[in-house]
Amino acid sequence: MNILPKLIFALSLAAAVYLFSKQIGKVRRNILLGKPIDRSDRSSERWSLMALVALGQSKMLVRPVAGFFHVLIYLGFVLINIEVLEIVIDGLFGTHRVFQPILGGFYEVLIGFFEFLAVGVLAACAVFLWRRNAGSIERFKQDELKGWPNRDAHIILYVEIVLMLALLLMNASEAALHQGPGFAVSRFLIPVFSSWSPEALHMAERSFWWFHILGIFAFLNYLPRSKHFHIVLAFPNVWYSKLEPKGQFDSMPEVTEEVRKMFDPQADPYSSSASSDAPSRFGVKDATDLHRIQLLNAYACTECGRCSSVCPANQTGKKLSPRKIMMDVRDRIEEIGKNIDAGLEQPSEHGLSLLDGRISREELWACTTCNACTEACPVNIDPLSIILDMRRYLVMEESAAPQELNGMMSNIENNGAPWPFNQADRLLWTQKN
Repeated sequence: MNILPKLIFALSLAAAVYLFSKQIGKVRRNILLGKPIDRSDRSSERWSLMALVALGQSKMLVRPVAGFFHVLIYLGFVLINIEVLEIVIDGLFGTHRVFQPILGGFYEVLIGFFEFLAVGVLAACAVFLWRRNAGSIERFKQDELKGWPNRDAHIILYVEIVLMLALLLMNASEAALHQGPGFAVSRFLIPVFSSWSPEALHMAERSFWWFHILGIFAFLNYLPRSKHFHIVLAFPNVWYSKLEPKGQFDSMPEVTEEVRKMFDPQADPYSSSASSDAPSRFGVKDATDLHRIQLLNAYACTECGRCSSVCPANQTGKKLSPRKIMMDVRDRIEEIGKNIDAGLEQPSEHGLSLLDGRISREELWACTTCNACTEACPVNIDPLSIILDMRRYLVMEESAAPQELNGMMSNIENNGAPWPFNQADRLLWTQKN
C-alpha cells in the first residue's frame, strides 16, 4: 500500500474520532445541565449489577425470542470489533491481515467465528424488521414511534445488514483472488466471483474493505443521534441504578428539615441553615430541574417499549406511556442544548418546557406508581422517578393536584382516613343492620 491510501485512511479515522468526540461532548454537556446527585455508594453491588444486566443482558432474556436475537446482535457488534481493530491497523500501517501471522491457525478459526456471528446478525436484523413491520406487537405501533423514531430503528437495521454483507463479500472476494478455500461462511460466496478477472477481484476486495470501514466510521457518528446509543450508555446507566427499594420515595432535604423543626420545640424556626440553600423550584417543571442520572436515563433509552407494554395505565387506554416520557425528556434536553449552542442566555425559557410542552398533566396523573416500568426496563431506566418529581412540582408549586386527590388528603387530615366519615363513625359498617 502506498502513502496515499494510508493518508486517506488516517484522515478518515481522525475525522471520525473528532466528530464522534464532539458529539459525545454535547451529550455530556446536556447531561451535566441536570442537578448533581451522588450515587457512588455500594460500588461492589453496582459493578455486579452492571456485569449482570448491561454486559450479561439478563433482563433482555425475560422475553426469550427477542432476547436471543438481541444477544446475537450484541455479541456480533462487540466481538466483530476485534476484526475492525485489525482493519484499522492495516489501514494505518499499510499491512494486510496483520493478526494472521501472529495467531497462525487460530486466525482462521477466529475469523470463521466472526463470520458465523455476522450471519447471526443478519438473521436477527431480518427478524426484527419482520417484527416491526409485519408482526402484531402493539408496542411498535404506538404514536410516539411515528416519524423519526421509526425511521431511526429501520436505518440501524439496514446499516447493520449492509455492513455484515460487506464483511462477508470482502472475505469471499479475497479468497477468490488468491484461489484459497475461504473462511467458514464466505467460502459459499466465492462462486459469485468465479468469472471475475484478478484485477476486478482486487478492486472488489479493496472496495468492500473501504466500504466496510468507512461505513463503520459513519455509523460511529450516527450513534449519538440514535436510540442505538444505548449500546454505549447502558453500562454507566446500569451502574448508577437506584439501589433502594423501588417503592421508596426520595425526600427533599429542605422539606425534611422544615418538618423536623416543626416537631422540635427547641428549634428556632429562623435559624435554619436550610433556608439559605432553598431550592429554586420544588419538583420538576423543565428538563434542567431533573438530576443528571435521570437525564442519563433518557439518553440510554432503547425505545423498546417494554415499559409501556407492562404499564397498567397504558394497557387500559390511558394516555401515559413511560417510553414517551423518556423520549420527551431526551428531546427537551436536546432542545435546551441547541438553545445554548445558539447563544441563548436562558435556554429553558425559550420554547415549551417539559411540563405541558411535551408531557401533559393527564399523563402524569394516569400513573399508578406500580413500578412495573422500572422493573421491565432492560437497562434499569427509572421513568417513575421523573413522573413523581413532576407531580411534586404540580402539588408544591401550583397546588394543582386532581380534585379527587385533594379530597382524599383533606379527609386524611381531618378524619384520619381517606373516606369522608367522622373518626367516631369509621367502624359503623361493621355493625349488623
